Amino acid sequence: MNTDPSRLDAIATHWTLIRAAHTSGKPQEVAAARHALVLRYARAVRRYVGGIARNTDDADELAQEVMVRLMNGDFGGADPNRGRFRDLLRTAVRNMVRKHWAKANRRKAADLDPDVLGAADERADAEWDGAWQQNVLDHAWAALKEYERSAPGTRAHTVLKLRTDFPTDTSEQLAERLSAKVSSPIRPDACRQMLRRARVRFATLLIDEIRMGLADPSPDRVTDELAALGLLEHVRDFLPADWSSSGKLTEE
Repeated sequence: MNTDPSRLDAIATHWTLIRAAHTSGKPQEVAAARHALVLRYARAVRRYVGGIARNTDDADELAQEVMVRLMNGDFGGADPNRGRFRDLLRTAVRNMVRKHWAKANRRKAADLDPDVLGAADERADAEWDGAWQQNVLDHAWAALKEYERSAPGTRAHTVLKLRTDFPTDTSEQLAERLSAKVSSPIRPDACRQMLRRARVRFATLLIDEIRMGLADPSPDRVTDELAALGLLEHVRDFLPADWSSSGKLTEE
């Protein structure tokens, strides 16, 4: 029986997924785990490489090379004791790009600036942080959409997406849009309650996504990572006074 990559993508931590992708277990499971890695990080890698390569064709080729190497199991040396997952992946991608550049002697030096690959390069770091932020958001939105699909009667994804698209709408206007969207009358007060529940659910999914990439997913570390990625605003309203000890959001 083939292993479902989407199921692997939802397992406890990124590190579990990494181990599954580089063990000597069943070939189908290893292949599925590597496929899940590629699906999860392809966009972030492409954006990061695009910030390094000055030529679009080079960026596409380099990003493809990184994906191929991930599929081939070239990320087996990742260790959660060495730091945050996103930093280790960035280093791995940078090293892969360097190796690729070393082989591609036919390219002109102007097409790719090796100095941009330095760990202290602010532009490259900003590209990676921005790519990772979007990666986290994309997965949280996808998880919220799946939650709505699997829980009949919920409108979490729909109402939060409407609020995102129309941030200045009043409760009455948002309720009208939601009513039209779901073909059912929604009162403004009910819409407000649905929106708050959706925001709590989205905050929870963001935190889950952040925890997956941390070797130490303590509340304080999660808060630091959210702040570093510019995502704290999505959860700030639901962090109780005892968040550091409880690790639980305020739902009401």
